[in-house]
Amino acid sequence: MNKAFVKEIDADARVLCPKCGAVGTAVGKGPLDTHVREEARSRISDSAWCCGNSDCSVVYFNLFDQTVTVDELKDRVYPYDLDAPICLCFGFSYDDVDDDSRNAVPHRIRELVTKSKSPDARCQALSVDGQCCLREVQRLYLKLKSATI
Repeated sequence: MNKAFVKEIDADARVLCPKCGAVGTAVGKGPLDTHVREEARSRISDSAWCCGNSDCSVVYFNLFDQTVTVDELKDRVYPYDLDAPICLCFGFSYDDVDDDSRNAVPHRIRELVTKSKSPDARCQALSVDGQCCLREVQRLYLKLKSATI
């Protein structure tokens, strides 16, 4: 392959979305096969990056600036659609986080933490970015909790 057609990775190993410039998260074959429609899947190899900017229409991209957009996905996914489950492994939603943020004890989130350590957790294949949802759930919980104080 001629390197003249491949984007160079930044010195700090960050790969940026070609549309919005957000730092991408490396993803493998699992999320791509799970979420990308067949006609768009052929444009992206078995490794790509996920743009975490929910305001960007690009979901996946590669070093050739080839992209897969939100409308080329099989289903709605969080964070591009806030009504989609945050956790595809267990169906955990924004509403679950919101409800827990209003209660004294976050029962649903604690249950999710336990489930995330089980063999039923398949984040690397089911999550849009191939990462466990707990970091996003925690971020959202703290944001919602501070809004209710």
